[in-house]
Amino acid sequence: MEHQRIVRTYLVLTALFTLSASLIWGINTLFLLDAGLSIFEVFVANAAFTAAMALFEVPTGVVADTRGRRISFLFSASILALGTLAYVAVEAIGGGVILFSLAGVILGLGFTFYSGAVEAWLVDALRATDHPGELDRVFARSQSVFWAATLIGTVGGGALGQLDLSLPYVVRAGLLIAAFVVGFALMHDLGFTPRTLHLRGIIGEMRKVGQAGITFGWRNGSVRLLVLEAFVVSGFFFWAWYAWQPYFLELLGHNLVWVSGVIAALFSLAGILGNSLVGRVAVPGRRRTSILIWGSAITTVAMVLVGVVQIFWVAVPLFLLGAVCFGVMAPVRQTFLHSIIPTSERATLVSFDALLGSLGSVGGQTGLGYLSQVRGIADGFVVGGLATSAAVALYAMLRRRGEPTDRIAEAEAQAAAAVG
Repeated sequence: MEHQRIVRTYLVLTALFTLSASLIWGINTLFLLDAGLSIFEVFVANAAFTAAMALFEVPTGVVADTRGRRISFLFSASILALGTLAYVAVEAIGGGVILFSLAGVILGLGFTFYSGAVEAWLVDALRATDHPGELDRVFARSQSVFWAATLIGTVGGGALGQLDLSLPYVVRAGLLIAAFVVGFALMHDLGFTPRTLHLRGIIGEMRKVGQAGITFGWRNGSVRLLVLEAFVVSGFFFWAWYAWQPYFLELLGHNLVWVSGVIAALFSLAGILGNSLVGRVAVPGRRRTSILIWGSAITTVAMVLVGVVQIFWVAVPLFLLGAVCFGVMAPVRQTFLHSIIPTSERATLVSFDALLGSLGSVGGQTGLGYLSQVRGIADGFVVGGLATSAAVALYAMLRRRGEPTDRIAEAEAQAAAAVG
């Protein structure tokens, strides 16, 4: 049946895209260091990638909503393949931080063409073909595919990197080309009619996000506290994700690249564990801010100790503890945010929240990257970890605002338990 073919196409695209992306998650920093960049230059290149995602998120979203989801995905796969091969080419010619930053901008552009486009294509196509069931099971299957592909990709990327650090990038480009072929052959914009795209339409959408962010976001005290938390925490964790790779291998005392792939896979499993605990901690009558405050406090202590206790077999579990806390807090924070923003501006404010997080990550990667250069990555974990304590204060201020959604209701707890 047509809707079954659509679901299969969606799952195949999810698998190919996730597998291609995760191949370099555990070795990206090691690759850049091996290419001759200093630790500070590594974070400058990564900050360029993040800044590009923040800059292009809205314009590329407009492309998907006007010219079509299919063309947006095809743009994504082709641009990402180009950016990935650009990384390999820059390394081959001994290029420096500027060329790697430009390649990072290409990758950032490619990812923004993907975000939301395939999911929107799925929903439109299933509705157009009278899909008989709800979408919950489809998205649940896609999550299973996502995590399976992530585990295979991170471990496989580490194994390939042990042979040659450029191999994961080459394989990644091949998988993206395969994803392009599948998308070109099987994706069709069912239930969606493409429209003409004008430059003023993109500018208008960007102005809309900015105005809605100020009106419904920044001027709303509770939303303002949440986006400030995203700004601070993203500033540290985007840096930490790239910093742990050389740091843990240094603590291990052996240049075993495959270990980075295993740790990246364990990080994903720790996040899954955190997600599974939500139903146990989100009990009726408990305040969401209590979960967020305690989770933030534990994360802060764990990240500081990663830098203080410079023993591989202690630092890695502490780092994974932070991932578990993040897995618990993310859905709780997401629920709180969605409960206090107007339905009419929901998508815009979620984009505003992501935008503030991206801007924080640019500053965090640059600042902590410089600190890593002059003082060491361990000091970066200590200073950056202490900075995340601001999240505890922000959540405490949010608690004092007394939002009705702060108290978990019986029905919400049962839903969380069912998901967990």
